[in-house]
Amino acid sequence: MYRTHTCGQLRLTDAGHDVTLAGWVQSKRQFGSLIFLDVRDRYGITQVVVDPDSGADMQKIADSLGREFVIQASGAVRERESKNADRATGDVEVFAKAITILNAAKTPPFTIEDESDGGEDIRMQYRYLDLRRGPLQDAIIFRSKMAQAVRAHLSENGFLEVETPVLIKSTPEGARDFVVPSRMNPGNFYALPQSPQTFKQLLMVSGYDKYFQIVKCFRDEDLRADRQPEFTQIDCEMAFVEQEDILNTFEGLTRHLFNSVLDVELGDFPRMHYDEAMRRFGSDKPDMRFGLEIIDFNAEAKGKGFKIFDEAPLVAGISVPGAAAYTRKQLDKLTEWVKRPQIGAKGMVYVKCNEDGSFKSSVDKFYDQDALTAFAKTADAKTGDLVLILSGEVDKVRKQLGELRLEIAKQLDLVKPGDFKPLWVIDFPLLEWDEDGGRFHAMHHPFTSPKPSERHLMDSTDHEVLKNLKADAYDLVINGSEIGGGSIRIHDRALQSRNFDLLGFSKEEAEAQFGFLMGAFEYGAPPHGGIAFGFDRLCAVMQGKTSIRDYIAFPKNNQGRDVMIDAPDTVSEEQLMELGLKLRG
Repeated sequence: MYRTHTCGQLRLTDAGHDVTLAGWVQSKRQFGSLIFLDVRDRYGITQVVVDPDSGADMQKIADSLGREFVIQASGAVRERESKNADRATGDVEVFAKAITILNAAKTPPFTIEDESDGGEDIRMQYRYLDLRRGPLQDAIIFRSKMAQAVRAHLSENGFLEVETPVLIKSTPEGARDFVVPSRMNPGNFYALPQSPQTFKQLLMVSGYDKYFQIVKCFRDEDLRADRQPEFTQIDCEMAFVEQEDILNTFEGLTRHLFNSVLDVELGDFPRMHYDEAMRRFGSDKPDMRFGLEIIDFNAEAKGKGFKIFDEAPLVAGISVPGAAAYTRKQLDKLTEWVKRPQIGAKGMVYVKCNEDGSFKSSVDKFYDQDALTAFAKTADAKTGDLVLILSGEVDKVRKQLGELRLEIAKQLDLVKPGDFKPLWVIDFPLLEWDEDGGRFHAMHHPFTSPKPSERHLMDSTDHEVLKNLKADAYDLVINGSEIGGGSIRIHDRALQSRNFDLLGFSKEEAEAQFGFLMGAFEYGAPPHGGIAFGFDRLCAVMQGKTSIRDYIAFPKNNQGRDVMIDAPDTVSEEQLMELGLKLRG
């Protein structure tokens, strides 16, 4: 056998026993004829010692070893003279009696250490080496534990795991599809699923009232740290449920995951309406670990001769406790930050609440001490606080302030490590208006049901009425990240057809794209709803990370490329001809 123990297994209780280890040479330290080898596998690191008593042949083999050589080492476990308290195996070492080189290794292009000297590009190119590093191994192991915990909890609660197709039909809603040409049906294409949405609804029609799947999904969209062209969802659906049933069920799943994997007990899961979240925090996924709520200053700001405020539909801001000590240089830098194209503010006004009880503002010319006192009173700002104010169009200002509160929290370290604040955001708009396209789009997807009290408004032709329609839709937010989202679905053909009308589908288009689903609704579709968790993102948030890449064994880069295998790549002309994508001759 290659090994009797792993490299993270040996303890003082094993002293005196003969063992065999197998793994990679993490490092080699040589002091004359005394050689120390750190041998690593995914379980840990054990020190192996070669000294003159090991013999000349052993010395020669040990001399030849380099970093990342794969070796087998046999010998006796003994207590270390110089212990390593930072290592689980740090009380013992293995005195080598035999070493076998299982495979030599080239010198890796970067150090295989927790803190590597390799840049992201080179580590992505040699991902199989990067995956040997402790932080990535920890992330992949964490993901595996999460998957096991998800399956265990949902199975115990009556959910069935059902696989749905990967080659499906392209649909016009949502992000761009990845398409796959069909050789046997020239000129026709499959699409890779952005989600199993219609199939899980059909499973409800089929009578499987509790479904789940840990499923790979695909979206051909621009990438960033928390997005990948292929990603994984915990996809779930239930029949004979209302919104509160879904929230309670998956609040239970979330609590189970945090408790069983992190040993963390989550607090309350408050519910917040979408409109309230946008008004108070400028975001539909507010981070609730700190305050800095948005304050409306229209009454205090207008009518003082400051044209920028007088002409703005909204003047609003945030009060930052203890930040009056910000210097002019810091405030100028923050002003430039909000003026960046990504934020889009035209400028920023501040009001400092000085220690002597006076106020200092960047618009003192227009606002005297009484006027500034009114700002401070509305903001509930105390001595030593700083009020930051933006103005402009209502929706834009709220979103800008939403970004500003996140930046301030980052600068002032307002977030405690290991603090988790979950939140359900509910009652999203059913539709959103696209000014450029001159049409409505589904806020979530075309199968989301309006709230029961508002279904009659679907027949309205009033643009404002339709714009304000509320959906039985909900998102689970943790620490400012959308972890999961879902809705109660439409299960009636007539209502589904009306929703397609509002989304600009002709009757023919709706039938061609989704006739199979609407047809199924005519054969006894039960009320149903569901949710999908972003599995990769959930893993990252639970461990306090911003990027999902570490939780995906072989991710793509920011251009959607796998630089390790050099994909996507061209295919031969013969393949293109077989697929009907290129004419012969």
